[in-house]
Amino acid sequence: MIEQRKLAAIDIGSNAVRLLIMTVTEQEGKEPLFKKTSLVRVPIRLGADVFISKVISEENTTRMVDTMQAFKLLMKSHKIEAYQACATSAMREANNGQEIANLIEKETGVTIQIIDGNHEAAIIAATDLHALIQQDKTYLYVDVGGGSTEFTLYSSGETIASRSFKLGTVRLLKNNVDDDLWEEVESWIKKVTANYSKIDLIGSGGNINNIFKSSGKSVGKPLSYLYLSSYYQLLNSFTYEERITELNLNADRADVIIPATKIYLSAMKWTRARRIYVPKIGLADGIIKSLYQERSAVNN
Repeated sequence: MIEQRKLAAIDIGSNAVRLLIMTVTEQEGKEPLFKKTSLVRVPIRLGADVFISKVISEENTTRMVDTMQAFKLLMKSHKIEAYQACATSAMREANNGQEIANLIEKETGVTIQIIDGNHEAAIIAATDLHALIQQDKTYLYVDVGGGSTEFTLYSSGETIASRSFKLGTVRLLKNNVDDDLWEEVESWIKKVTANYSKIDLIGSGGNINNIFKSSGKSVGKPLSYLYLSSYYQLLNSFTYEERITELNLNADRADVIIPATKIYLSAMKWTRARRIYVPKIGLADGIIKSLYQERSAVNN
């Protein structure tokens, strides 16, 4: 006998807003199975407002309300049992972030939780990383977003260190990251990895997923530093328009993919990593896993 439940996560990032719907299949005596049922992505790019003017514009406020209304209807159509909506860098740094969250709740009924970087890293850690992490190895998990990047060091199956930095793709596009921050990130990574001789990277985020897909690699196989470096050079050899027409990238991906790749390559260089694994996980996956665990604990 099996039971199925549908849960949803709304991830309000600095570059895009996503609705992820998952079907959870429960079987007695077995681990639950999580299957992605639907993923909708809307490239609102809140960070373009916030990282320059510190406020979310009227235009993007209207787009957010419309998007949340659409997500609410989609969740109703899918017969969602429960959902959680989390906002990251852009909304937490916007002077009117909470005001916009309150407006959205009033207009659509969608409650948004604005989370800090450490909470974001903890939610991501709730994903199925254990399926990838080998007990006798060391990994630096790098989740690159539009407004921030979360780094988590795992060794022997344990979390050693975790930190969030305001190093994001939209910030970099807006020249909103100074050299001091790059140096701070480099110093932190080198410090926490100093006692480990061999480290692999685990990368998450839309940009590395896109690069992995274009590589043609089999699921579970890593990308090499050499491949990522070569792809970075290829990206830089094209204009923005050519990245759309020649590489078939979406307009809102064709610009941020370059700073994202730079972050992954920098992390690989500072850890001396030669490989990066790319599981299809992220904040939305972690939100659903956390939501499921919370509801299971209450029901039990």
